[in-house]
Amino acid sequence: MSDDGPEWFAPKRYGYGAGLPIAWQGWAVIAAYVAILLVTMRFVPSRPIVILAVIFPATVTLIVITARTTRGGWRWHWGKKDES
Repeated sequence: MSDDGPEWFAPKRYGYGAGLPIAWQGWAVIAAYVAILLVTMRFVPSRPIVILAVIFPATVTLIVITARTTRGGWRWHWGKKDES
């Protein structure tokens, strides 16, 4: 991944993936995801197929956005020895 894109999330210190948001856009993405989860669970609590039909694409979208906007991309981190 190139470093030309936006940086909305920090990389994790240990492991693979994204850490906490570092820009307001990242926080907005997380807030929108949580809002989708809450609204879905509130209005269709007894319809598991509908819940999955909403939550699955929302989760995939969250993963794609965080992967594309994490500083340095997603790769394995071993902690302090990664930092140079």
